[in-house]
Amino acid sequence: MLTTLGEAIEKAAAAFGDKPAVIFRDQPCSFDALNRRANRVANALVAQGIEPGDRVTLCGQNSTDWMAAYYGVAKAGAVLNPVTAMLTAGEIGYIAGNCGAKLLMVGAGKGDGLSEALADTAVERVVLFEGDGPADATPFEDFIGDAPEDFECRPRGLDELGAIGYTSGTTGHPKGAMMSNRAIAVSTAGTAMMHGRTANDTVVTALPCSHVYGKVVMNCSVWYGATLVLHERFEAEPMLRSVERYRATMLEAVPTGFMYMLADPTIGKYDYSSLERMTCGGQTFPAATCAEVEAKFGATLMELWGMTELAGPGTTHAWSCERRLGSIGVALPYVEARIGGLEDSAETMPPDEPGELLIRGPIVMMGYYGNEAATRDSMAADGWFRTGDVCTRDADGFLWVVDRKKDMINTAGFNVYPAELERVLAAHPDVSMVAVGGVPDAQKGELAKAYIVPRPGSDPDADDIVAHCRKTLAPYKVPRKIQFVADLPTNPTGKILRRELHTIDDGA
Repeated sequence: MLTTLGEAIEKAAAAFGDKPAVIFRDQPCSFDALNRRANRVANALVAQGIEPGDRVTLCGQNSTDWMAAYYGVAKAGAVLNPVTAMLTAGEIGYIAGNCGAKLLMVGAGKGDGLSEALADTAVERVVLFEGDGPADATPFEDFIGDAPEDFECRPRGLDELGAIGYTSGTTGHPKGAMMSNRAIAVSTAGTAMMHGRTANDTVVTALPCSHVYGKVVMNCSVWYGATLVLHERFEAEPMLRSVERYRATMLEAVPTGFMYMLADPTIGKYDYSSLERMTCGGQTFPAATCAEVEAKFGATLMELWGMTELAGPGTTHAWSCERRLGSIGVALPYVEARIGGLEDSAETMPPDEPGELLIRGPIVMMGYYGNEAATRDSMAADGWFRTGDVCTRDADGFLWVVDRKKDMINTAGFNVYPAELERVLAAHPDVSMVAVGGVPDAQKGELAKAYIVPRPGSDPDADDIVAHCRKTLAPYKVPRKIQFVADLPTNPTGKILRRELHTIDDGA
Protein backbone atom coordinates (compact mmCIF):
# COMPACT_ATOMS: atom_id res chain seq x y z
CA MET A 1 0.00 0.00 0.00
CA LEU A 2 1.37 3.41 -0.98
CA THR A 3 2.04 5.88 1.78
CA THR A 4 3.44 9.38 2.29
CA LEU A 5 6.91 10.08 3.67
CA GLY A 6 5.59 11.14 7.07
CA GLU A 7 3.50 8.00 7.42
CA ALA A 8 6.35 5.81 6.18
CA ILE A 9 8.75 6.72 9.00
CA GLU A 10 5.99 6.14 11.57
CA LYS A 11 5.24 2.68 10.18
CA ALA A 12 8.94 1.83 10.07
CA ALA A 13 9.38 2.86 13.71
CA ALA A 14 6.43 0.69 14.73
CA ALA A 15 7.72 -2.30 12.76
CA PHE A 16 11.46 -2.13 13.41
CA GLY A 17 11.74 -0.25 16.73
CA ASP A 18 15.24 -0.50 18.17
CA LYS A 19 16.85 -1.81 14.99
CA PRO A 20 19.44 0.66 13.60
CA ALA A 21 17.88 2.77 10.85
CA VAL A 22 21.04 4.72 10.12
CA ILE A 23 24.66 4.50 11.18
CA PHE A 24 26.44 7.83 10.72
CA ARG A 25 30.01 8.48 11.88
CA ASP A 26 29.78 4.97 13.35
CA GLN A 27 26.93 6.07 15.65
CA PRO A 28 23.71 4.05 15.23
CA CYS A 29 20.25 5.62 15.42
CA SER A 30 17.27 3.29 15.71
CA PHE A 31 14.07 3.57 13.71
CA ASP A 32 12.25 4.56 16.88
CA ALA A 33 14.82 7.24 17.77
CA LEU A 34 14.84 8.62 14.22
CA ASN A 35 11.05 8.87 14.24
CA ARG A 36 11.04 10.61 17.63
CA ARG A 37 13.65 13.10 16.44
CA ALA A 38 11.60 13.74 13.29
CA ASN A 39 8.61 14.37 15.56
CA ARG A 40 10.57 17.02 17.44
CA VAL A 41 11.42 18.69 14.13
CA ALA A 42 7.76 18.61 13.09
CA ASN A 43 6.64 20.13 16.40
CA ALA A 44 9.27 22.86 16.08
CA LEU A 45 8.11 23.64 12.54
CA VAL A 46 4.50 23.92 13.67
CA ALA A 47 5.58 26.23 16.50
CA GLN A 48 7.41 28.32 13.88
CA GLY A 49 4.12 28.71 12.02
CA ILE A 50 4.77 26.31 9.17
CA GLU A 51 1.46 25.29 7.59
CA PRO A 52 0.66 22.34 5.30
CA GLY A 53 1.92 23.13 1.82
CA ASP A 54 4.57 25.63 2.97
CA ARG A 55 8.04 25.07 1.54
CA VAL A 56 11.09 24.20 3.62
CA THR A 57 14.53 24.14 2.00
CA LEU A 58 17.12 21.64 3.28
CA CYS A 59 20.76 22.27 2.37
CA GLY A 60 23.33 20.24 4.24
CA GLN A 61 25.74 17.32 4.13
CA ASN A 62 24.54 13.81 4.88
CA SER A 63 23.78 13.28 8.57
CA THR A 64 21.29 11.68 10.92
CA ASP A 65 19.87 15.13 11.66
CA TRP A 66 19.41 15.81 7.94
CA MET A 67 17.32 12.65 7.73
CA ALA A 68 15.31 13.61 10.82
CA ALA A 69 14.69 17.04 9.31
CA TYR A 70 13.61 15.51 6.01
CA TYR A 71 10.99 13.28 7.60
CA GLY A 72 10.04 15.95 10.12
CA VAL A 73 9.21 18.39 7.32
CA ALA A 74 7.05 15.72 5.69
CA LYS A 75 5.28 14.96 8.98
CA ALA A 76 4.45 18.65 9.38
CA GLY A 77 2.76 18.55 5.98
CA ALA A 78 5.25 20.97 4.42
CA VAL A 79 6.73 20.60 0.95
CA LEU A 80 10.32 19.39 0.90
CA ASN A 81 12.91 21.32 -1.08
CA PRO A 82 16.22 19.44 -0.74
CA VAL A 83 19.23 21.04 -2.44
CA THR A 84 22.86 20.01 -2.65
CA ALA A 85 25.21 21.29 0.03
CA MET A 86 27.66 22.27 -2.73
CA LEU A 87 25.62 25.31 -3.76
CA THR A 88 26.86 28.82 -3.07
CA ALA A 89 24.90 31.31 -0.98
CA GLY A 90 23.59 33.00 -4.11
CA GLU A 91 22.40 29.72 -5.59
CA ILE A 92 20.66 28.75 -2.35
CA GLY A 93 19.00 32.15 -2.20
CA TYR A 94 17.70 31.85 -5.75
CA ILE A 95 16.13 28.44 -5.16
CA ALA A 96 14.67 29.29 -1.75
CA GLY A 97 13.25 32.48 -3.21
CA ASN A 98 11.88 30.84 -6.33
CA CYS A 99 9.97 28.12 -4.48
CA GLY A 100 8.81 30.52 -1.75
CA ALA A 101 10.49 28.69 1.13
CA LYS A 102 9.56 29.98 4.60
CA LEU A 103 12.37 28.21 6.44
CA LEU A 104 15.88 27.14 5.47
CA MET A 105 17.94 24.47 7.21
CA VAL A 106 21.57 24.74 6.18
CA GLY A 107 24.91 23.12 6.90
CA ALA A 108 28.27 24.59 7.83
CA GLY A 109 30.24 27.01 5.70
CA LYS A 110 27.34 29.00 4.24
CA GLY A 111 27.72 32.14 6.34
CA ASP A 112 29.31 34.39 3.74
CA GLY A 113 26.62 36.18 1.80
CA LEU A 114 23.71 33.95 2.78
CA SER A 115 21.79 36.60 4.72
CA GLU A 116 22.10 38.97 1.78
CA ALA A 117 21.05 36.25 -0.66
CA LEU A 118 17.89 35.60 1.37
CA ALA A 119 17.00 39.28 1.85
CA ASP A 120 14.27 39.36 -0.80
CA THR A 121 12.90 35.87 -0.15
CA ALA A 122 10.07 34.61 2.05
CA VAL A 123 12.52 32.81 4.38
CA GLU A 124 11.63 33.75 7.96
CA ARG A 125 14.25 31.70 9.78
CA VAL A 126 17.54 29.95 9.10
CA VAL A 127 18.40 26.81 11.08
CA LEU A 128 22.01 25.60 11.20
CA PHE A 129 22.63 21.84 11.28
CA GLU A 130 26.16 22.22 12.66
CA GLY A 131 29.32 24.28 12.36
CA ASP A 132 29.59 27.93 11.37
CA GLY A 133 26.88 29.86 9.58
CA PRO A 134 25.06 33.19 9.43
CA ALA A 135 25.13 35.14 12.69
CA ASP A 136 21.33 35.15 12.89
CA ALA A 137 20.97 31.39 12.30
CA THR A 138 19.46 29.16 15.00
CA PRO A 139 21.45 26.00 15.86
CA PHE A 140 19.48 22.84 15.08
CA GLU A 141 19.48 21.64 18.70
CA ASP A 142 18.15 25.01 19.86
CA PHE A 143 15.48 24.94 17.16
CA ILE A 144 14.04 21.60 18.25
CA GLY A 145 14.80 22.48 21.91
CA ASP A 146 12.31 20.81 24.23
CA ALA A 147 9.82 20.02 21.44
CA PRO A 148 7.74 16.92 22.28
CA GLU A 149 8.72 13.54 20.84
CA ASP A 150 5.12 12.73 19.94
CA PHE A 151 3.45 14.16 16.86
CA GLU A 152 0.31 13.36 14.92
CA CYS A 153 1.33 13.34 11.29
CA ARG A 154 -0.56 15.98 9.33
CA PRO A 155 -2.55 14.22 6.60
CA ARG A 156 -1.45 14.77 3.01
CA GLY A 157 -2.99 13.17 -0.07
CA LEU A 158 -0.95 11.02 -2.43
CA ASP A 159 -1.72 13.36 -5.30
CA GLU A 160 -0.73 16.50 -3.38
CA LEU A 161 2.63 18.20 -3.81
CA GLY A 162 5.28 16.49 -1.70
CA ALA A 163 8.60 17.90 -2.88
CA ILE A 164 10.20 20.37 -5.27
CA GLY A 165 13.56 19.30 -6.65
CA TYR A 166 15.59 21.79 -8.64
CA THR A 167 17.24 20.94 -11.91
CA SER A 168 18.74 23.36 -14.40
CA GLY A 169 17.28 23.70 -17.86
CA THR A 170 19.15 24.36 -21.09
CA THR A 171 19.09 28.07 -20.23
CA GLY A 172 20.99 27.31 -17.03
CA HIS A 173 18.28 28.78 -14.81
CA PRO A 174 17.23 26.32 -12.08
CA LYS A 175 13.73 24.89 -12.52
CA GLY A 176 11.71 23.32 -9.72
CA ALA A 177 10.28 19.91 -10.60
CA MET A 178 7.12 19.37 -8.55
CA MET A 179 6.76 15.80 -7.29
CA SER A 180 3.55 14.39 -5.87
CA ASN A 181 3.57 12.12 -2.84
CA ARG A 182 2.41 9.36 -5.17
CA ALA A 183 5.42 9.83 -7.45
CA ILE A 184 7.78 9.55 -4.47
CA ALA A 185 5.98 6.45 -3.17
CA VAL A 186 5.85 4.65 -6.53
CA SER A 187 9.51 5.45 -7.21
CA THR A 188 10.53 4.10 -3.81
CA ALA A 189 8.40 0.96 -4.04
CA GLY A 190 9.39 0.21 -7.64
CA THR A 191 13.10 0.65 -6.97
CA ALA A 192 12.93 -1.57 -3.88
CA MET A 193 11.06 -4.24 -5.83
CA MET A 194 13.55 -4.29 -8.70
CA HIS A 195 16.57 -4.43 -6.38
CA GLY A 196 15.10 -6.91 -3.92
CA ARG A 197 15.52 -4.56 -0.96
CA THR A 198 14.35 -5.92 2.39
CA ALA A 199 14.79 -5.47 6.14
CA ASN A 200 17.66 -7.96 5.94
CA ASP A 201 19.82 -5.45 4.06
CA THR A 202 22.63 -3.27 5.31
CA VAL A 203 23.35 -0.54 2.76
CA VAL A 204 26.62 1.40 2.50
CA THR A 205 26.53 4.68 0.59
CA ALA A 206 27.89 8.22 0.46
CA LEU A 207 25.34 9.41 -2.09
CA PRO A 208 24.01 12.83 -1.01
CA CYS A 209 20.55 12.44 0.50
CA SER A 210 19.65 15.71 -1.22
CA HIS A 211 20.32 14.17 -4.64
CA VAL A 212 17.59 12.30 -6.51
CA TYR A 213 19.61 9.04 -6.37
CA GLY A 214 20.56 9.41 -2.71
CA LYS A 215 16.98 10.22 -1.68
CA VAL A 216 15.70 7.00 -3.22
CA VAL A 217 18.39 4.95 -1.48
CA MET A 218 17.51 6.63 1.83
CA ASN A 219 13.76 6.23 1.39
CA CYS A 220 14.04 2.59 0.33
CA SER A 221 16.11 1.83 3.42
CA VAL A 222 13.68 3.54 5.79
CA TRP A 223 10.50 2.23 4.18
CA TYR A 224 11.67 -1.37 4.01
CA GLY A 225 13.57 -1.57 7.29
CA ALA A 226 17.15 -1.80 6.03
CA THR A 227 20.07 -0.34 7.96
CA LEU A 228 21.69 2.58 6.12
CA VAL A 229 25.41 3.08 6.75
CA LEU A 230 25.60 6.70 5.67
CA HIS A 231 28.86 8.50 4.90
CA GLU A 232 29.04 12.28 5.01
CA ARG A 233 31.04 12.41 1.79
CA PHE A 234 32.67 9.92 -0.53
CA GLU A 235 36.11 8.58 0.36
CA ALA A 236 37.15 5.24 -1.09
CA GLU A 237 38.78 3.46 1.86
CA PRO A 238 36.13 4.39 4.47
CA MET A 239 33.49 3.01 2.11
CA LEU A 240 35.41 -0.23 1.65
CA ARG A 241 36.02 -0.48 5.39
CA SER A 242 32.30 -0.06 6.11
CA VAL A 243 31.41 -2.97 3.85
CA GLU A 244 33.55 -5.28 5.99
CA ARG A 245 32.76 -3.74 9.37
CA TYR A 246 28.98 -3.77 8.97
CA ARG A 247 28.75 -6.88 6.77
CA ALA A 248 26.96 -4.84 4.13
CA THR A 249 24.70 -6.57 1.63
CA MET A 250 24.42 -3.53 -0.68
CA LEU A 251 26.94 -0.95 -1.91
CA GLU A 252 25.64 2.09 -3.82
CA ALA A 253 27.63 4.78 -5.64
CA VAL A 254 27.98 6.67 -8.90
CA PRO A 255 30.31 5.05 -11.48
CA THR A 256 33.09 7.48 -10.55
CA GLY A 257 32.89 6.23 -6.97
CA PHE A 258 33.32 2.63 -8.06
CA MET A 259 36.30 3.68 -10.20
CA TYR A 260 37.92 5.35 -7.20
CA MET A 261 37.30 2.24 -5.09
CA LEU A 262 38.79 -0.05 -7.74
CA ALA A 263 41.89 2.13 -7.89
CA ASP A 264 42.30 2.49 -4.12
CA PRO A 265 45.43 0.70 -2.83
CA THR A 266 43.51 -0.68 0.17
CA ILE A 267 40.87 -2.52 -1.88
CA GLY A 268 42.56 -5.88 -1.26
CA LYS A 269 42.61 -5.29 2.49
CA TYR A 270 38.91 -5.83 3.24
CA ASP A 271 36.38 -8.66 3.15
CA TYR A 272 33.46 -8.18 0.76
CA SER A 273 31.92 -11.63 1.07
CA SER A 274 28.71 -10.24 2.62
CA LEU A 275 27.92 -8.15 -0.48
CA GLU A 276 25.05 -9.38 -2.65
CA ARG A 277 24.07 -6.37 -4.75
CA MET A 278 25.44 -3.05 -5.92
CA THR A 279 23.78 -0.17 -7.74
CA CYS A 280 25.26 2.62 -9.81
CA GLY A 281 23.80 5.51 -11.75
CA GLY A 282 24.33 9.14 -12.63
CA GLN A 283 26.50 8.67 -15.70
CA THR A 284 27.23 6.02 -18.31
CA PHE A 285 29.39 3.12 -17.16
CA PRO A 286 31.44 1.06 -19.66
CA ALA A 287 30.46 -2.61 -19.68
CA ALA A 288 34.08 -3.70 -19.18
CA THR A 289 34.36 -1.62 -16.01
CA CYS A 290 31.01 -2.98 -14.78
CA ALA A 291 32.39 -6.50 -15.18
CA GLU A 292 35.54 -5.51 -13.28
CA VAL A 293 33.42 -4.17 -10.41
CA GLU A 294 31.41 -7.39 -10.23
CA ALA A 295 34.56 -9.51 -10.29
CA LYS A 296 36.30 -7.50 -7.57
CA PHE A 297 33.35 -7.37 -5.16
CA GLY A 298 31.72 -10.69 -6.04
CA ALA A 299 28.26 -9.13 -6.19
CA THR A 300 25.59 -8.26 -8.75
CA LEU A 301 25.81 -4.74 -10.20
CA MET A 302 22.55 -3.09 -11.25
CA GLU A 303 22.77 0.11 -13.24
CA LEU A 304 19.96 2.60 -13.04
CA TRP A 305 18.93 5.77 -14.82
CA GLY A 306 16.76 8.55 -13.47
CA MET A 307 16.02 12.25 -13.30
CA THR A 308 14.83 14.78 -10.76
CA GLU A 309 11.67 15.08 -12.86
CA LEU A 310 10.92 11.39 -12.24
CA ALA A 311 11.36 11.36 -8.43
CA GLY A 312 14.22 8.90 -8.85
CA PRO A 313 15.03 6.03 -11.21
CA GLY A 314 12.95 5.58 -14.33
CA THR A 315 14.77 2.43 -15.37
CA THR A 316 17.00 -0.17 -13.74
CA HIS A 317 17.71 -3.90 -13.63
CA ALA A 318 15.94 -6.54 -11.57
CA TRP A 319 18.62 -8.23 -9.49
CA SER A 320 17.19 -11.74 -9.86
CA CYS A 321 16.61 -11.51 -13.63
CA GLU A 322 18.68 -11.35 -16.79
CA ARG A 323 20.81 -8.22 -17.10
CA ARG A 324 22.97 -6.45 -19.66
CA LEU A 325 26.12 -4.80 -18.33
CA GLY A 326 26.36 -1.27 -19.67
CA SER A 327 22.60 -1.04 -20.16
CA ILE A 328 20.30 1.10 -17.99
CA GLY A 329 17.85 -1.80 -17.78
CA VAL A 330 14.10 -1.62 -18.22
CA ALA A 331 11.32 0.60 -16.93
CA LEU A 332 10.25 0.41 -13.28
CA PRO A 333 6.97 -1.34 -12.41
CA TYR A 334 3.92 0.77 -13.37
CA VAL A 335 6.18 2.88 -15.61
CA GLU A 336 6.41 2.86 -19.41
CA ALA A 337 9.49 3.66 -21.49
CA ARG A 338 9.49 4.29 -25.22
CA ILE A 339 12.07 5.41 -27.79
CA GLY A 340 10.50 8.24 -29.76
CA GLY A 341 11.79 9.88 -32.90
CA LEU A 342 14.28 12.70 -32.48
CA GLU A 343 12.20 14.92 -34.73
CA ASP A 344 8.75 13.40 -34.11
CA SER A 345 8.15 12.04 -30.61
CA ALA A 346 4.97 10.31 -31.78
CA GLU A 347 7.11 7.95 -33.84
CA THR A 348 8.38 4.79 -32.10
CA MET A 349 11.84 3.76 -33.19
CA PRO A 350 12.61 0.13 -34.11
CA PRO A 351 15.11 -1.93 -32.07
CA ASP A 352 18.66 -0.57 -32.00
CA GLU A 353 17.67 2.70 -33.69
CA PRO A 354 18.46 5.83 -31.62
CA GLY A 355 15.73 8.18 -30.51
CA GLU A 356 14.67 10.20 -27.49
CA LEU A 357 13.81 8.24 -24.35
CA LEU A 358 10.23 9.01 -23.29
CA ILE A 359 8.78 8.04 -19.90
CA ARG A 360 5.15 7.80 -18.81
CA GLY A 361 3.66 6.85 -15.46
CA PRO A 362 2.96 7.99 -11.90
CA ILE A 363 6.61 8.91 -11.25
CA VAL A 364 6.53 11.79 -13.75
CA MET A 365 6.57 15.27 -12.22
CA MET A 366 3.46 17.44 -11.91
CA GLY A 367 5.32 20.16 -13.82
CA TYR A 368 7.95 22.86 -13.26
CA TYR A 369 6.96 25.24 -10.48
CA GLY A 370 5.91 28.59 -11.89
CA ASN A 371 7.14 27.70 -15.37
CA GLU A 372 4.28 26.57 -17.59
CA ALA A 373 6.27 27.10 -20.78
CA ALA A 374 9.03 24.73 -19.67
CA THR A 375 6.42 22.22 -18.54
CA ARG A 376 4.76 22.27 -21.96
CA ASP A 377 8.11 21.85 -23.69
CA SER A 378 8.95 18.81 -21.56
CA MET A 379 5.77 16.89 -22.33
CA ALA A 380 4.89 15.07 -25.54
CA ALA A 381 1.40 13.87 -26.45
CA ASP A 382 -0.50 11.39 -24.26
CA GLY A 383 1.44 12.09 -21.07
CA TRP A 384 4.91 11.11 -22.29
CA PHE A 385 7.79 13.00 -20.65
CA ARG A 386 10.68 14.03 -22.88
CA THR A 387 13.88 13.06 -21.08
CA GLY A 388 16.27 14.74 -23.52
CA ASP A 389 18.45 11.60 -23.58
CA VAL A 390 19.12 9.75 -26.81
CA CYS A 391 18.79 6.01 -26.26
CA THR A 392 18.19 2.73 -28.05
CA ARG A 393 16.17 -0.34 -27.07
CA ASP A 394 17.57 -3.71 -28.08
CA ALA A 395 15.56 -6.70 -29.28
CA ASP A 396 15.26 -7.99 -25.70
CA GLY A 397 13.85 -4.70 -24.39
CA PHE A 398 16.95 -3.39 -22.61
CA LEU A 399 17.64 0.33 -22.87
CA TRP A 400 21.01 1.86 -23.73
CA VAL A 401 22.08 5.50 -23.42
CA VAL A 402 23.69 6.80 -26.61
CA ASP A 403 24.07 10.54 -26.06
CA ARG A 404 22.40 13.55 -24.51
CA LYS A 405 19.98 15.51 -26.61
CA LYS A 406 20.47 18.53 -24.40
CA ASP A 407 23.78 20.26 -23.86
CA MET A 408 24.09 19.10 -20.27
CA ILE A 409 27.49 18.00 -19.02
CA ASN A 410 27.45 15.13 -16.54
CA THR A 411 30.34 15.30 -14.05
CA ALA A 412 30.42 12.34 -11.64
CA GLY A 413 26.63 12.25 -11.53
CA PHE A 414 26.12 16.00 -11.17
CA ASN A 415 24.47 17.98 -13.94
CA VAL A 416 26.41 20.97 -15.23
CA TYR A 417 24.76 23.31 -17.70
CA PRO A 418 26.95 25.28 -20.12
CA ALA A 419 24.78 28.41 -20.23
CA GLU A 420 25.08 28.90 -16.47
CA LEU A 421 28.89 28.66 -16.62
CA GLU A 422 29.02 30.89 -19.68
CA ARG A 423 27.14 33.66 -17.90
CA VAL A 424 29.63 33.60 -15.02
CA LEU A 425 32.67 33.41 -17.29
CA ALA A 426 31.40 36.22 -19.48
CA ALA A 427 31.43 38.53 -16.46
CA HIS A 428 35.22 38.27 -16.20
CA PRO A 429 36.87 41.43 -17.57
CA ASP A 430 39.31 39.50 -19.77
CA VAL A 431 36.63 37.43 -21.53
CA SER A 432 35.21 38.55 -24.85
CA MET A 433 33.33 35.42 -25.91
CA VAL A 434 32.97 32.04 -24.27
CA ALA A 435 31.44 28.66 -24.88
CA VAL A 436 31.46 25.68 -22.55
CA GLY A 437 31.39 22.06 -23.63
CA GLY A 438 31.99 18.64 -22.16
CA VAL A 439 35.17 16.65 -22.69
CA PRO A 440 35.56 12.96 -21.79
CA ASP A 441 37.19 12.00 -18.50
CA ALA A 442 38.02 8.44 -17.49
CA GLN A 443 36.95 8.88 -13.87
CA LYS A 444 34.22 11.52 -13.84
CA GLY A 445 32.62 10.74 -17.18
CA GLU A 446 32.82 14.32 -18.41
CA LEU A 447 34.48 17.57 -17.41
CA ALA A 448 33.39 21.10 -18.25
CA LYS A 449 35.85 22.87 -20.53
CA ALA A 450 35.65 26.58 -21.31
CA TYR A 451 36.71 27.90 -24.70
CA ILE A 452 37.47 31.60 -24.30
CA VAL A 453 38.10 34.34 -26.82
CA PRO A 454 40.13 36.91 -24.83
CA ARG A 455 39.17 40.55 -24.79
CA PRO A 456 41.51 42.54 -27.09
CA GLY A 457 44.50 43.92 -25.23
CA SER A 458 44.00 41.64 -22.23
CA ASP A 459 46.41 39.06 -20.88
CA PRO A 460 44.06 36.42 -19.39
CA ASP A 461 45.23 33.91 -16.83
CA ALA A 462 43.44 30.55 -16.59
CA ASP A 463 43.91 30.26 -12.82
CA ASP A 464 42.44 33.72 -12.29
CA ILE A 465 39.40 32.82 -14.38
CA VAL A 466 38.86 29.61 -12.42
CA ALA A 467 39.12 31.57 -9.16
CA HIS A 468 36.50 33.98 -10.52
CA CYS A 469 34.15 31.04 -11.14
CA ARG A 470 34.66 29.60 -7.66
CA LYS A 471 33.21 32.76 -6.13
CA THR A 472 29.74 32.14 -7.56
CA LEU A 473 29.54 28.50 -8.65
CA ALA A 474 29.32 25.25 -6.72
CA PRO A 475 32.63 23.34 -6.91
CA TYR A 476 31.35 20.68 -9.31
CA LYS A 477 30.25 23.38 -11.77
CA VAL A 478 33.62 25.14 -12.00
CA PRO A 479 35.26 24.41 -15.39
CA ARG A 480 38.21 22.08 -14.97
CA LYS A 481 39.87 23.08 -18.23
CA ILE A 482 40.38 26.42 -19.98
CA GLN A 483 41.44 26.88 -23.61
CA PHE A 484 42.03 30.30 -25.15
CA VAL A 485 40.97 30.48 -28.81
CA ALA A 486 40.88 33.05 -31.60
CA ASP A 487 37.23 32.41 -32.47
CA LEU A 488 34.28 30.11 -31.77
CA PRO A 489 32.26 28.01 -34.22
CA THR A 490 28.99 29.72 -35.13
CA ASN A 491 26.08 29.26 -37.50
CA PRO A 492 25.09 31.86 -40.15
CA THR A 493 23.10 33.83 -37.60
CA GLY A 494 26.08 34.05 -35.23
CA LYS A 495 24.80 31.53 -32.71
CA ILE A 496 27.63 29.62 -31.06
CA LEU A 497 27.52 25.92 -31.91
CA ARG A 498 28.51 24.05 -28.76
CA ARG A 499 28.41 20.72 -30.55
CA GLU A 500 31.17 21.95 -32.88
CA LEU A 501 33.58 22.83 -30.07
CA HIS A 502 35.38 19.53 -30.61
CA THR A 503 36.67 20.94 -33.92
CA ILE A 504 38.78 23.53 -32.08
CA ASP A 505 39.70 21.43 -29.04
CA ASP A 506 43.44 21.12 -28.43
CA GLY A 507 43.08 17.90 -26.46
CA ALA A 508 44.69 19.37 -23.37
